[in-house]
Amino acid sequence: MTVTILSSGLPPLTAVRLLDSWQPDPYALALVALLGGLYAWGVARLARRGEHWPVVRTAAFALLGLGAIVVATMSGLAVYDRVLFWPAAVQNTVLDLIAPLGLALGDPLTLALRALPPDGRAARRLRAALSARVLRLLTFPLVSTVLVLGSELAVYFTPYFESALLHDGLHELMYLQLLLTGSLFMLPMLTRQDLLPSWCGHPVRALLVFLDGLVDAVPGLVVMVSGTLVAGGWYAARQPSWGPSAHQDQMIGGGLMLTIAELVGLPFLIAVFAEWVRAERVRTAALDATLDRASTGEPAGAPTGAAPDRPWWETDQGSVGDRFRRGLY
Repeated sequence: MTVTILSSGLPPLTAVRLLDSWQPDPYALALVALLGGLYAWGVARLARRGEHWPVVRTAAFALLGLGAIVVATMSGLAVYDRVLFWPAAVQNTVLDLIAPLGLALGDPLTLALRALPPDGRAARRLRAALSARVLRLLTFPLVSTVLVLGSELAVYFTPYFESALLHDGLHELMYLQLLLTGSLFMLPMLTRQDLLPSWCGHPVRALLVFLDGLVDAVPGLVVMVSGTLVAGGWYAARQPSWGPSAHQDQMIGGGLMLTIAELVGLPFLIAVFAEWVRAERVRTAALDATLDRASTGEPAGAPTGAAPDRPWWETDQGSVGDRFRRGLY
């Protein structure tokens, strides 16, 4: 593996060079180390208490979430993002869609709530933050969708992107913005449903994820067909002799944005359906256990002294009896 130093005299970009060209990003490294360290601490703390944390969630967080951050900010995409538009477009899309998906599948907030001492200050602050009105507003489905779309459009159709290419600090803030806005939509949809309104059940979430897949395709489509060059002055001054023309470069970038958005939409939708199936299985198991108890004796919640010759569902005061009386079973 080679480390390529960013310069205006970069060699032609090939598939091999895209894979083996790397440059360090200290800010991204610090973020990955912080998130990975905290997650590992939570998993280790649960293990010491004899509690299980799913390996699949850990793998999703580490490989898909943190791994996507590393690839976007330090791989060949980062090496070539200042001489060609399409690597920068892929970078931003990875940070906006793929990395948040991996982080959300890892369910870090639930891990933190389980690992922290329940009565400790950190746990209380985390619970307070999760119930805060500001966070609930930002994670409201319509708001979070608009934030994701607005964030991407602001990057490409304002001077923001060209300024970020000029100033490293602003570039890092743009990375963080894309990661955060993507996470505000992904995290509640996949693992923290308590951040969503009560009406946002699994069928509604599946519909919202489907619609979000259509919305995510908008920036790539607009970039691909736009006659205005994104950061045109910057890339025109640095266009390599071996690269595509500026318009071709932008069309390639928009096409890749569109492709990644559609590819991410399917596993996102599958993950929501998988969570739906899991929740239904848990609910069915609880209902079966209640029915088993009711069929072997007096059901819980039945009034004392109920006539023994009356069917149990006529006297049961719980939800199961109510559903039987209404003919739902």
